[in-house]
Amino acid sequence: MAGSRKLGRASDHRKAMLRGMVTFLLKTGKIETTVTRAKEVRAMAEKMITLGKTNTLHSKRQVMAYITEEAVTKKLFDEIAPKYADKNGGYTRIIKIGPRRGDAAEMAIIELI
Repeated sequence: MAGSRKLGRASDHRKAMLRGMVTFLLKTGKIETTVTRAKEVRAMAEKMITLGKTNTLHSKRQVMAYITEEAVTKKLFDEIAPKYADKNGGYTRIIKIGPRRGDAAEMAIIELI
């Protein structure tokens, strides 16, 4: 696991939530969530993109074990990873957008650069 934040969830729920959020981020390119979740998603998304850059059978199997949709895995290897071939990290950006109405949790947008 990339980070060490517990996010108020049991470990299996937390892992499933992060897998879903990383999949959706790679699918759409941008998601809105809380700042702490965005920081955790950033760590795992950057690991997936780094694995996508190697494009070996082993890395494909590692990515498929984490990403929940096969189409997103194909998109990662065919479109996303080649775009970052010359970059060494820093594939995502977190933009703070202020407190959420209701519980005042600090919100952020995480997007692929």
